[in-house]
Amino acid sequence: MKPFNRNNTLSQRAMHSRQPHASDKREVQIEVSAGGIVFKRTVRGVRIAFILDPFSKWAFAKGHVEEGETILNAAIRETREEMGIYDLHVVAPLGTIDFWFRERYNKENKGVMIHKYVHYYLMEAPAYVKGRPQKKERIRKIIWVSLRRLVATSSYDDVRPILDRVMEHFAKERGAQTVVQEPFGSREVLEPRTGRDEGERPSRMPKPENPEDIMGDLGEPLRL
Repeated sequence: MKPFNRNNTLSQRAMHSRQPHASDKREVQIEVSAGGIVFKRTVRGVRIAFILDPFSKWAFAKGHVEEGETILNAAIRETREEMGIYDLHVVAPLGTIDFWFRERYNKENKGVMIHKYVHYYLMEAPAYVKGRPQKKERIRKIIWVSLRRLVATSSYDDVRPILDRVMEHFAKERGAQTVVQEPFGSREVLEPRTGRDEGERPSRMPKPENPEDIMGDLGEPLRL
């Protein structure tokens, strides 16, 4: 899968960003990804899906937007592929985050500073689905957690603005009733929450318990 890259500078319109040191901006490559935060409604309430990613972190399905593909279509495709859930209903856009990292392992652009934008959508799956992790992409496991465990389960700080929007969505459904979040770290098996480092080598897998579009209108395909 070839990612869509642009080497020009984008205006800072994303929800969240970690800025690198000025000296790191000499050569910057732009990457655009899209993904989904999937939920289902069960007799015990709403459950949110997490994947155990290649870096042994609890995260959400996402992937590169291909050339000529819309951001929304990329989000649906990547979520279906990584989670093995094909009956998905897109409920709402959740916004965009962006972060920086230096490429470490791709020989073609090793050492290049990457500025990555990720668009997320809230998606609903049928109550009966469990999902099937995409092994070839090293997705190791899928778990479903309650809304009150949403923030505590996430391994990455940079998605917090997106998770806040998820909580806002369900609070409105409940008539503005607030869902009390369990404090981070309450789940003994979870690793400490960290900043994202996509160049980080995978660590030993933990043992878990059972909008304005920055690249243009969301309906328009991205082009080189």
